Amino acid sequence: MTLNDIMFYLFAGSILTFSVLTVTSRRILRSAVYLLFVLVSTAGIYFMLNYNFLAAVQLTVYAGGIIVLIIFSILLTSHVSEKAVVAPVRQQIFSALATAAGAALTILTFLQYAFTPSASPAVEANVHNVGLALVSYGRDGFALPFEVISILLLAAMVGAIVLAKKEKHLATAGNQPKINPDNSSKS
Repeated sequence: MTLNDIMFYLFAGSILTFSVLTVTSRRILRSAVYLLFVLVSTAGIYFMLNYNFLAAVQLTVYAGGIIVLIIFSILLTSHVSEKAVVAPVRQQIFSALATAAGAALTILTFLQYAFTPSASPAVEANVHNVGLALVSYGRDGFALPFEVISILLLAAMVGAIVLAKKEKHLATAGNQPKINPDNSSKS
C-alpha cells in the first residue's frame, strides 16, 4: 500500500465520517464545522488528483466563503447553544428508507452504466481552458450548472433563515404578556 492509497483512504474516511456527523448532529454550529471538514477533505482528494485549480476553488469558495456564510446565518438567526429537535421515530424510519432507496438507485445506475474510455485526447488542464469551460454555454460548458447551483444555494439559505425566524417567533410568542382588549390593567 502506497502513501497515496493511505491518503486517499484517510480523506475518504473523513469525508464519510464527517458527512454522517453533519446530518446527525443536534447542534447546528457543529454541523457547519463538520461540513467544513468534509469540504477540506474533498479539496485534499482534488490535490491528490493534481486538480490544483479545482482544489483551490474548493478551499476558497466552499470551505472559505460558503461555510462563513452558513455560520453567520446560524449566528444571526438562532442561539448557538440550541439543540435541534429530535425527529419522531416514524419520520426517522421514512428518512432512512428514502436514503437507502437513493443510495440503491445511485449504485444501480453506476453498475449498469458502461464506462468506456474516450477516443479523443484529453484536454490540457490549464487556467485558460478551465476558464473557458466555466463561462461557456456549449457542450462542455459549465456556466448553466453554476447558475442553477447558485440559485439552489440562495433558495436553501433563504429557506433556512425563514424556518429559523419562524421557530424563533413561535418560541417567543408564548412569553409575551397578554394585553386586554379594553386596554385596562386588570390582572
